[in-house]
Amino acid sequence: MSGFSIEWLQLREAADRAARDTQLLNKALHWLPENARIVDLGSGTGSTLRALQAHSSKSYRWRLLDIDSQLLAEARRRHAHELPLETLEIDLQQVENLPLQDASLLTASALFDLVSQDFVDRLSARLLTQRSGFYAALNYNGLMHWDPAHPLDAAVTTAFNQDQQRDKGFGPALGPAASDALHRALDRQAYQVDVADSPWRLGPSEEALARELFKGIAAAVTATLGSSTVQTWLDFRLAHAADGHCLVGHQDILALPLNPAY
Repeated sequence: MSGFSIEWLQLREAADRAARDTQLLNKALHWLPENARIVDLGSGTGSTLRALQAHSSKSYRWRLLDIDSQLLAEARRRHAHELPLETLEIDLQQVENLPLQDASLLTASALFDLVSQDFVDRLSARLLTQRSGFYAALNYNGLMHWDPAHPLDAAVTTAFNQDQQRDKGFGPALGPAASDALHRALDRQAYQVDVADSPWRLGPSEEALARELFKGIAAAVTATLGSSTVQTWLDFRLAHAADGHCLVGHQDILALPLNPAY
């Protein structure tokens, strides 16, 4: 899976970091020992790395996995001089071949709403076998609210949530069901699983991100709702991008083994 530009990832990173549940993040960092190996799935340019390192004084060894060589090159440019860092260009669908064997913690950001139930089942089986921790942030949960409201908001949200279940490169995507699927897969004996809300809260200071978000939502729902209907909604949203507010629901999930392998 690829298709996310450096520009889009950079545009959303501040909102992502502000949305993360700090209690779960700090719990994960407190649990991790010094010099632990962290493997980040779908790493992009390293946003998860930056979010965790900004909250920790410990040194970690990072392995970033992504299918996009340009994003990995940007991650190396930003961080190879300051952190123990490996980057591997790899297809995440090949779960059995992912280099997870020495991972104390597996991380991901804004990934699991794009993957399938089969992917979650295969990945969780590996984690449970090797007793790795798991921290996945910013999984879309299907909730969107706008201020000011528009009569088409509910229809747009419903159509968008349906679109989120299309195949995004891993089979039929979990979309808003991602956190529930992860919780079920990881809620096993000797694992503690915590889930916390981590919504985007976009206001006038996030106007550029909001505009791109609205355009992306409109593109996703046009086939379902029709171009003229969606254009009416989009015109209204863009007209209020500088003074409106938007909430996009996400959830973070942390699963820690009570008897870790390290």
